[in-house]
Amino acid sequence: MLIIRFELEGQEFLALNGGAQFPFTEAVSLVVDCADQAEVDSLWTRLSVGGSTGQCGWLKDKFGLSWQVVPTAVVQMLQDPDPARAQRVMSAVLKMTRLDIAALRTAYEGR
Repeated sequence: MLIIRFELEGQEFLALNGGAQFPFTEAVSLVVDCADQAEVDSLWTRLSVGGSTGQCGWLKDKFGLSWQVVPTAVVQMLQDPDPARAQRVMSAVLKMTRLDIAALRTAYEGR
């Protein structure tokens, strides 16, 4: 068994190779909270190289690890006490791959 410690953007991680009987699945994913669209776009582009993109801000990198690239603004919109606003945002999220803050804000505002 191989165990490794590494750090990304100041966050420490511990990883182990459990063997071929334990492949990556969506049951394990890393969430990246992004401050703005530029950060979403940059991380989305870099992480998806050699991998695949999925729905709702999810992607798999070239190693098969799942990532959720999520703008913090979207989380705030989804937690709005007005259920209609939150539902419009969720409906928009479900139609997207890479999350688009401007389009989600439009849905949030009902425009």
